[in-house]
Amino acid sequence: MQESQESKNYIIETLKKEIEGLKIKPEVEKVGTILEIGDGIVKLSGLDEVMASEMIEFESVNADKPIYGVALNLQEDGVGAMVLGDYLMLKTGDKAKSTGRILEVPVGEALIGRVVNPLGAAIDGKGEIQTDKFYPTEKIAPGVITRQSVSQPVQTGIRAIDAIIPIGRGQRELIIGDRQIGKTAVAIDAIINQKGQNMICVYVAIGQKESKVAKIAAELQKRGAMDYTIVVVAGASDPASLAFIAPYAGC
Repeated sequence: MQESQESKNYIIETLKKEIEGLKIKPEVEKVGTILEIGDGIVKLSGLDEVMASEMIEFESVNADKPIYGVALNLQEDGVGAMVLGDYLMLKTGDKAKSTGRILEVPVGEALIGRVVNPLGAAIDGKGEIQTDKFYPTEKIAPGVITRQSVSQPVQTGIRAIDAIIPIGRGQRELIIGDRQIGKTAVAIDAIINQKGQNMICVYVAIGQKESKVAKIAAELQKRGAMDYTIVVVAGASDPASLAFIAPYAGC
């Protein structure tokens, strides 16, 4: 009986110490509700303080991972948002939480050699990307005066192009033409030719078949080009919203 009482006292004292050391910090979350769902567009209520282009996290019982959206239309009676994922996973009444972050993507050395979607999430099966650096998807580009002048050439590895068309670092060059005439081949050859040139290459595939992108990534890996390349994919089966932000994410 005495041992039982001592055991109870010990448990009580232990619980008291745990409670005394417990520090509870209140967390405030701004949560809204989905009112309407259209073709990749949702209307929300309860998010009165949301910012334009702010990322919104949707909580869906049908999805194993959070689905994100971006606030576009700020109205008096609600917020219109574009779903950056499979909107069919959402339903009326699902919760929507404001994140307090403007639409952004992870950046840094950790992304080199990886295949990611336009939100910066890895889709190559090599695990999550560990980085704490983020950059806004949309921002004003530096003006002509503040940019560094184009002074160093870039060799594409194709003699006809390098001989006729001068291309420099920091320069924009359009590759235009009909289907199946080799536009992708020119871009891939240019990436492969940058090996040992202290260049980081970003290949953004928009609306292409995932099988074709997989072949391109495999070819880059075979040639050792993935050591300095990031592949951003908005495939043919992905929502139109991801195809919309893909070029911004790549930049």
